[in-house]
Amino acid sequence: MRAAVLHEIGQDKLEILDDVEAVGFGPGRVRIRVRATGLCHSDLSAMSGVLPQPAPFVPGHEGAGEIIEVGEGVTRVKPGDRVVVCWLPACGVCPACRRGQTELCLAGFMNAGTPNFRRPGADLFGFAGTGTFTEEVVVDAGCAVPIPDDVPFDIAALIGCGVTTGLGAALNTADVEAGSSVAVIGCGGVGVSAIQGARLKGAAEIVAVDPVAARREAALKFGATEAVSPEELADAKQRITGGEGFDYVFEVVGRSTTARTAYETTRRGGTLVVVGAGAMDDFLQLNMFELFFDEKRILPSMYGGGDVLRSYERTIALWRAGRIDLAGLITHRVPLAEINEALDQMRTGAALRTCIEI
Repeated sequence: MRAAVLHEIGQDKLEILDDVEAVGFGPGRVRIRVRATGLCHSDLSAMSGVLPQPAPFVPGHEGAGEIIEVGEGVTRVKPGDRVVVCWLPACGVCPACRRGQTELCLAGFMNAGTPNFRRPGADLFGFAGTGTFTEEVVVDAGCAVPIPDDVPFDIAALIGCGVTTGLGAALNTADVEAGSSVAVIGCGGVGVSAIQGARLKGAAEIVAVDPVAARREAALKFGATEAVSPEELADAKQRITGGEGFDYVFEVVGRSTTARTAYETTRRGGTLVVVGAGAMDDFLQLNMFELFFDEKRILPSMYGGGDVLRSYERTIALWRAGRIDLAGLITHRVPLAEINEALDQMRTGAALRTCIEI
């Protein structure tokens, strides 16, 4: 079968191979025919080495498709079921799950260290234990979440990561207060989803911050009340908040420099939500006096900061009701053979989300 493969960390191009086999099928596992997958910035981060990932590997973790085969003991899904791929399934029994913090379950991460693809002479890993830039993937049954028949595969794929992460940051982690002021730094697919979440919660002012003009224009269509470049953020803070700072600031880039800017843009007593996934050697510097004196809340948001399955259901309900726009997030579509074009679209900021149709 075909799959897009990164041979070594640091390479910027994927190779499309047709001799890849999905392996690991057995009890408790399912085989999925991938129909659509989104390109998330985390895929680029894994390719560059910002996020730890064994290589060679098949990128992709934001996918949807159909169940082909189920292993012994699998009862939740059956062949023919439509599913979204969940890269962070909850085991239900670990301390985090028992506390209700299923987004912190480590079971899914354990899968990332086991190869789930093979080609002649080499084992291949799947990014985040999945790897959806391929025609088929074998994953734990918990990674296959059934979706209703009226949810298209491309929409379902977005729910698998970017939309859930961005919406959840606003709805779960920050719990944005109605009438508040919000700034979102980084307005790709996740950032725009955070904007939609802030709009749903009734934020009065939502400022989108991004260096790419096309993304700023898109953010206005999704609920931002103003869109500025990073150089214009200080002026926006002065005009809108009287220099005090925003009630909520979402950092959706994953860099210490933008996180520091986000901290300085948050008002005293306000909330900074860290959504972007950054590198382990990139340190955010804060002094002990400002931490004490400013009393700003710093809230990391992992995968939307809430129960993933409930978040999926909520997102589908909001989409059905017309309260959020998911189709508009997909600005580009390419076949798997043109995956490197999609990578370029992500790197330049030309795309909010590119859907790879398989």
